[in-house]
Amino acid sequence: MSQVRTPATDELDHLGLPYKLFIHTEPLRSIEQAADERGLQVEQIIRSLLFRTSKDTYLMVLMPGPSQVSWQKLRQYLGVSRLTTATEDEVRQVTGYPRGAVSPIGLTQPMRILGDHEICKHEVVSLGAGIKNAGIIMKRDDLLRVVEIELGEFRNLSG
Repeated sequence: MSQVRTPATDELDHLGLPYKLFIHTEPLRSIEQAADERGLQVEQIIRSLLFRTSKDTYLMVLMPGPSQVSWQKLRQYLGVSRLTTATEDEVRQVTGYPRGAVSPIGLTQPMRILGDHEICKHEVVSLGAGIKNAGIIMKRDDLLRVVEIELGEFRNLSG
């Protein structure tokens, strides 16, 4: 158990799943810095991105490393023509976490979570811990046990 607690670490502790809470000593400036300091490849860092599909409907998309979401693939998969990224206030209100620290674990409300299939490529992954300048490092299979993720192809493959 960690001395620093967040809803994400509380949920993992409650479920008895092993993880490491990595707290950076300096403010994070890039995903590459986060990966390097955590001893991981950049593709092992999973970003949790929040989107709004209608006035009060949100969903999260988990993306590996620096990959960008393909808006076209996401809209097509969801069967919607309109999709926007959530504002900073919406992110905090809907997830309970500040932007840049969002975790798919320990959310304040249930939501649909999509994940690009590349997040499953590595045995160990790292994701938001619920606080800035920190990350949870855990086994991919434990993440898939604790979070119901719809896997698909959501990356922009060009450039």
